Amino acid sequence: MGTSWVPDHRHGFGWQLMGLLTADNPRDTALAWLFVTVQFVLLLVIVVLAPGSAWSVPGWLNTVAFGLEGIGAAVLLAAIVNLGRSLTPLPTPVPRGELKVRGLYRFVRHPIYAGIIALTVGITLRSASIPVLAATVALIAWFMLKARWEEQHLTDRYPGYAAYAERTPRFVPFWPKR
Repeated sequence: MGTSWVPDHRHGFGWQLMGLLTADNPRDTALAWLFVTVQFVLLLVIVVLAPGSAWSVPGWLNTVAFGLEGIGAAVLLAAIVNLGRSLTPLPTPVPRGELKVRGLYRFVRHPIYAGIIALTVGITLRSASIPVLAATVALIAWFMLKARWEEQHLTDRYPGYAAYAERTPRFVPFWPKR
């Protein structure tokens, strides 16, 4: 994420680090950081918890899990590159950003979340651990909540977002619309 300092006359501190603070609403900034913090904690739990023995991990499942991890990592990296200047750790649009509907964003609205989900599901399958499974389910639920909150901000910011969201699945390509 490239950062730059820009004048911000709406707040008493005078300058804001673009992409890390939302100038319009301090409450939204706090909620955005809460979403990121909980996400980080859940990811840390998934990666750090020791493997268990709740299920057997046969060779084919191990292969599928490694495949999911590889696909997840590739999607995550490609989505980060695809966002370019619009990249921010927060689930709020950056002032200098633009709506992305090309690249991986043609297939899903949140390819970064989709990549992380695929990566963590792969880790979970290989872990054979109920606590890791619980953390992964919690992470997916958290992403669903975070994406809904983020999409409200994207709808407010970009006039074309509602139409884009109507035709593009949230996390899984070609997922049927309800």
